[in-house]
Amino acid sequence: MTRETKSMSISRRSFLAGTAGVAASSLILPGMPAFAAGGRIVVGTWGGDYARLLTENIDQPILNPLGYEIVQDQAGDPERRAKMLAERRLPRGSVDTNALQDSSMYQVYAQGLVEELDFDKIPNASKLLPNMRLPYGIPQIFSGMVLLYNPDKMDAPSAYADLFDPKMGNRLGIIDIQYRHNIAVASLIAGGSVTAVEKGKALLMELRKAGVRIYPTNEAFAQALKTEEIDGGPMWKARSLQWQKAGINVLAAVPSEGMVPYVSGFVIPKNAPNKDGAYAYLNALLEPEAQIGFAENMGYAGTTDVEMPKELQERVSFTPEQIEAMNPLDFEFFAKNDLELKTWWDREFIG
Repeated sequence: MTRETKSMSISRRSFLAGTAGVAASSLILPGMPAFAAGGRIVVGTWGGDYARLLTENIDQPILNPLGYEIVQDQAGDPERRAKMLAERRLPRGSVDTNALQDSSMYQVYAQGLVEELDFDKIPNASKLLPNMRLPYGIPQIFSGMVLLYNPDKMDAPSAYADLFDPKMGNRLGIIDIQYRHNIAVASLIAGGSVTAVEKGKALLMELRKAGVRIYPTNEAFAQALKTEEIDGGPMWKARSLQWQKAGINVLAAVPSEGMVPYVSGFVIPKNAPNKDGAYAYLNALLEPEAQIGFAENMGYAGTTDVEMPKELQERVSFTPEQIEAMNPLDFEFFAKNDLELKTWWDREFIG
């Protein structure tokens, strides 16, 4: 990995530093730019809960009062990346800012599709945790892939290997749209590294032959847990908190191998029609009330040093030791190999 890539990656140390939760002022300091009020901002995002919470925690309380009209362009991560690529030669694209997972953010940057950010236009970026200040995007939330299980159906797993075990058969569920992270977890188990993908593929094929259930979305996976079609599977801690709140009989355990983290953030396409509006949106993502709102309602830890209520901080985050042991994706590797891995996943694994 190059020095530049290392600086872009979210390291274990940076996650550790983020647990301190040191309070920071939410005031814009003198000399920082104000945003021109009003305008239309087209936001590329997933649908479902994520889109709703963007509306409830960012669009309506922060940007609408300033005169901004927010229009959501809802689709999956791969579809929106493909759209950016298809529009790259147009003088004006159709989206002002796009929500993507961490490795996808790096991928579109490596493809030359997004702006290198002008942080003078994002006053709240001064609150970002160490190494969350990426040159190509603003990380908004993060969580870790933990071990979800029904305590009435199985004993608490202690490692990824306890779930990614052919003995689980069709009682194990995994999610299609999390193909990168599932490959990374299988690689970590079988080869000791998130990039040992050939060994990871072999393990996944063993699970496929054993009857692992594959669900298209997070919501379909949750329904399978609720109906007890499956006993468990890997999932973000944040989602487990949401589902517990909804009455699903599920608990979460942190894997001994070290969690694979998930980070979600926003980028600005080079041909965004309203770049000023996009910068206003990125700044709003980092407002304290927006960070706390997502933590309270979606269970994801924030990416800024905003001080959260103690109970909330303990519920959505992790211990320093757990964060120290995290195994972040190698963004450069997964960006370079994404097409091959997705093709293998669709054709060979899912079939």
